[in-house]
Amino acid sequence: MGWLSRLFGSSNNEKKQEVEPVEYKGYLIYADSIAEGGQFRVAGRITSGEGDALKTHQFIRSDVLGSKESANELMLKKAQMYIDQTGESIFDQ
Repeated sequence: MGWLSRLFGSSNNEKKQEVEPVEYKGYLIYADSIAEGGQFRVAGRITSGEGDALKTHQFIRSDVLGSKESANELMLKKAQMYIDQTGESIFDQ
């Protein structure tokens, strides 16, 4: 029956790792790169506020790097630069 679980994408061995945020100027940055073809795409989200006032901006960049750690480090730098350049307007849609 294990092959059926794998076929439909559910496995007891699969556990989504919880991403630890980095606080920057009142925002929380979650670096969560995406595995893609043996490399990792720079991706993550920026949040502000709590509860009903929680605002989230999620983004995926075109940058692809050889390791998850490198992709997450670059995401953090890009997110900090984005916050510096746009501030609260990050969440305008």
